[in-house]
Amino acid sequence: MKLLLVEDDIEISEMLTNFLNSESIETDTAFDGESACTKFFQTSYDLVLLDLMIPKLSGIEVMKIIREKSTVPIIIISAKDTELDKSLGLELGADDYVTKPFSMTEVLARIKANIRRSTQYNKVNSLECPNIYHIGMLTMNLDNYTIEKNGHNIELTAKEFEILKLFITNPNRVYTKEQIYSLVWKDYYMGDENAVNVHISRLRNKIEDDTKKPKYIQTVWGIGYKLGENL
Repeated sequence: MKLLLVEDDIEISEMLTNFLNSESIETDTAFDGESACTKFFQTSYDLVLLDLMIPKLSGIEVMKIIREKSTVPIIIISAKDTELDKSLGLELGADDYVTKPFSMTEVLARIKANIRRSTQYNKVNSLECPNIYHIGMLTMNLDNYTIEKNGHNIELTAKEFEILKLFITNPNRVYTKEQIYSLVWKDYYMGDENAVNVHISRLRNKIEDDTKKPKYIQTVWGIGYKLGENL
């Protein structure tokens, strides 16, 4: 397991690095956005821990650059803890958000959970009969974790894929936001709807013909979401 820690506070960086190394997690460090991007594209990482308030290039800019080329899990670590900040970070491609001050055990748990989900997402099973679902113009292959629309591949993050998989494999069920969070994030739901809302919005932007009239993931007002009918 190898990750990139992008944090300009030297004390926090050293503290996190020493702790993660003690947990057998190899950790590279960067103290500004430019060096973070350089290191990321020179080395293969399992995860990025990214502070938002860093010099030269902001954490948001770094995340945009990474997301153009990679779906590696990104966990934001930031003193900014407003709902707007969290929503913006998730919308731009972060997989998780940890606010300062944080406990080392919390960061470790988030790292392991995100890497575990990413590993499950990227693995290719060797089943003789692939699990392929055709829903409308979408084709989902659960053996190689790909999704196509009209024959064209759609790049989804691990969580976006798992959300879509949840609906496609359970076409008659309505899921609340709490249920979606528990099943996809594998964590206790603490009442924060932003994570689910943002990922649903990003997923719709990728698969729907008209996001104002979604036909694949439909809202059930007052309850949650479900797979659309008559696809």
